[in-house]
Amino acid sequence: MAEPATNRAIEAVWRIESARLIAGLTRIVRDVGLAEDLAQDALVAALERWPRTGVPDNPGAWLMAAAKFRAIDAMRRDATFERKREQIGRELDRRAEPPDLAAGMDAVGDDLLGLVLMTCHPVLSTDARVALTLRLFGGLTTEEIARAVLVPEATVQQRVVRAKRTLAEARVPFEIPRGDELSARLPAVLEVIYLVFNEGYSATAGEDWVRPGLCEDALRMGRVLAGLVPREPEAHGLAALMELQASRLGARVDAGGEQVLLLDQDRSRWNRLLIGRGLAALEQAERLSGALGPYTLQAEIAACHARARTGDETEWVRIAALYDALAQVTGSPVVELNRAMAVAMAFGPESGLEIVDGLSDERSLQTYHLLWSVRGDLLSRLHRHAEAARAFDRAAELARSDRERDVLAGRSAHSRACAEEYDLDPNSRA
Repeated sequence: MAEPATNRAIEAVWRIESARLIAGLTRIVRDVGLAEDLAQDALVAALERWPRTGVPDNPGAWLMAAAKFRAIDAMRRDATFERKREQIGRELDRRAEPPDLAAGMDAVGDDLLGLVLMTCHPVLSTDARVALTLRLFGGLTTEEIARAVLVPEATVQQRVVRAKRTLAEARVPFEIPRGDELSARLPAVLEVIYLVFNEGYSATAGEDWVRPGLCEDALRMGRVLAGLVPREPEAHGLAALMELQASRLGARVDAGGEQVLLLDQDRSRWNRLLIGRGLAALEQAERLSGALGPYTLQAEIAACHARARTGDETEWVRIAALYDALAQVTGSPVVELNRAMAVAMAFGPESGLEIVDGLSDERSLQTYHLLWSVRGDLLSRLHRHAEAARAFDRAAELARSDRERDVLAGRSAHSRACAEEYDLDPNSRA
């Protein structure tokens, strides 16, 4: 049995390397389900060996080598192995060419991009594309995916299994599509990339507030995709949004590992290079757009924060207007929840709470901890501390991140203490 420290190291390596491993294996074996199985076999081999030998200097290469050996074994068991052996040998030794975006899509050699485009094939439903890509590219667990897309875990598991079976039965190739076919897949690809980024930016489970590796992978994918489709405004809008949000990563957690809310962040720690890249990508999206799409609108909101030198200088009225436009485009209850916070900042907590209360019957938000967290925050600002404590209690029950659960429990205790003090002070009820 592995020592705890080794287990943690293996888990961290798997989080970082699994997507690249599965993507490279899919290119070789042309079967995403088999590629995931081979990657899992390599993980099992690591769990058996690394506790004795230690984690290798290049764990990703070790896992790929182990998986390749298992791929060869699998092909040996195939009746057509002799015919395929020479081709597979070439594939195993071939190194991907670096992408030459100026030469067009044919020159793209990015296995991860190929994996995302394969799992976003039109043969799959949108929900299945999102679930499978988050599973394979993002390395997310079924629980984490369910949390990201607000559906039960059993539903996610069914989507993943069926999606892999559908791709195999349809013999979907591992390739970069062109023209209209790429355009047809673009909305699902953008959605998946942003969901992966969000899981890195605000982890839904575990002990960490952020998972920078996922953000970096999503950023890279977003940049490559924008280069592949330079006339698509939403590709640039998504790139802008991720660059601007990623610029704040270094300030989101303090020296003790605790979360720092946006308005409390030290803005000198925001990454000015990423802000510059984000604003440039936003300008490109605006030049290409007629009516702004959802990612460009969100990038506009992020730009408002990036341009404000202090929290007090934030243009909350403009942000509230942008959220209103975004809500009309998306119809998303989560966007409405964000709009409520912006309205509260611009026009007062009563206005925001009215929107939140209007969302209380929204089915998809009933188990969404941020609905209750936002409600608790607005109630606290209105000095309705006992109600705020109950809202924070509910939010803590629903939160999956260990750290977030602790913070919400602390806010509940604080609100409860304020409620008791308020009740004891006769002047407070005057």
